[in-house]
Order: sequence, then structure tokens, then C-alpha cells
Amino acid sequence: MLFHLSIEADDPRRVATVFAEIWGGRALPFPPVAEGSWVALSGDDRGTLIEVYPRGTELHEAEGDADAVGVAGPQRRYNPVHLAMATELGIDAILAIADREGWNAKYCRRGGVFGVIELWVEGCQMVEVLTPEMQREYVGAITIENWENMLQEGQRLAEAA
Repeated sequence: MLFHLSIEADDPRRVATVFAEIWGGRALPFPPVAEGSWVALSGDDRGTLIEVYPRGTELHEAEGDADAVGVAGPQRRYNPVHLAMATELGIDAILAIADREGWNAKYCRRGGVFGVIELWVEGCQMVEVLTPEMQREYVGAITIENWENMLQEGQRLAEAA
């Protein structure tokens, strides 16, 4: 189970505030790692949150039992990190939030199996937002057994080609 993760953004406060809105939670400052960091708290029973650091922040290991430290590094616009987050909001509400923020968003079907709203935060950070219906599709599709079956089917198709 995932409890929290971190991403970087040009405007951490704005991004954390939007994530909190999507969750129905709260955004608050997050000073322990890097100045200007914010956190979106979902308010759920697991304490799920997303830490949002200023773009270019790198986490470095600290000596002994000290916490990791945030260090300014090179800024880049794109990275391989993405996340899928649940919401109780509908598609139209998410698309309206994206439009208000000036971020691209679109509905997609992943592998023809489950739907997501692809939200491009600040034009460069992909976040998949799943409405309640999409969450049911995802949970029904993404199982160990289904994944193994997909891999076996792919192997059969490759061998037949």
C-alpha cells in the first residue's frame, strides 16, 4: 500500500492545493525537506498525502540516523514519475479544474481495460485521476492473476508471430 509520494513543481503551493481539491482534503506548507514545499493531505484513514517540492529539489541521504535532506539540483520539465489518484469528483469536475488551471486533461482508456483522466500538471507532470467508476474498473482489472495472464497472452502472441 502506498501512503505518500513526492513530486516537483514550479508552484508547489498551487499544485498541492489542486490535489487537495481533487481529494476533498487540505494543502499545507511542508517545511522539513525544502523551503517552499507544500503537501496535499487527503484526509483519509491511511494518511495518504503528496509532498510537492520546488522543481529541481533532489533528496539526498543524510549521515547517521538524520532525515534525508532536500538539495537544489538541475531543473527539468519532464520525468518518468507519474501517479494515479482517486477522487469522488466526476469527469466534468476534473476537466473544469484542469481548464481553470490551464492544464491539459483528457479521458483515456488504458489498454481498453480501465479509464483514467490524464491530467498534465503544469504542462509536464502526468497524473492519472480516477473517478469512482474508473476506480472500480481499475481494482477489477489490476490483479496479480490478470497481470500474469496478460504477460502469458503477450508471450503467446510473440511466439505466434
